[in-house]
Amino acid sequence: MFTLPNLITIARILLIPVVAFLLLDHDYKLAFAVFMAAALGDWVDGFLARRLNQMSQLGAVLDPVADKMTMMIVAIIMAAQEMLPIWLAVVIVMRDAIIVAGAIAYRFVVGHIEMAPTRLSKANTFLEFGVLALVMAGAGQLVDASAWLVPLFILLFASVLVSGAHYVWVWRRKAVDNTPPR
Repeated sequence: MFTLPNLITIARILLIPVVAFLLLDHDYKLAFAVFMAAALGDWVDGFLARRLNQMSQLGAVLDPVADKMTMMIVAIIMAAQEMLPIWLAVVIVMRDAIIVAGAIAYRFVVGHIEMAPTRLSKANTFLEFGVLALVMAGAGQLVDASAWLVPLFILLFASVLVSGAHYVWVWRRKAVDNTPPR
């Protein structure tokens, strides 16, 4: 349970209120640094879990929770501060809410659930982290990405929709294939 990858994931979860506080305090440079540390931690915990053969059920649950909570909270705060379009924050939050609700429903209807992110979901998470980090970096005047934001928002919107629909399709098929007969 207390493997190095799991401890890194727990640290990522503990960084969520720190990033939220820094965003609310308009300290975008420091928020960007902490957010990037969490993003790097996401990659490091997965790499170490595979490399050290320390993959665990706890890590399989905590890792996507850390990702989803980070994305949802950052998207909501950034939308409230008019740094991110509300429509984009809504689809980010709705996708994650649908995935979590689907996982809970799957657990109750089918039984044991093996968390397995798809490549499409991983690409979406990477894109979400990247776009949110770029917006933060722009707010902290670390970069001027204003010319890129609208196309990136549209790309992220499409990615969120496609990866969310893919999750629904994949897990619906698994539920149908694994539902015990009545």
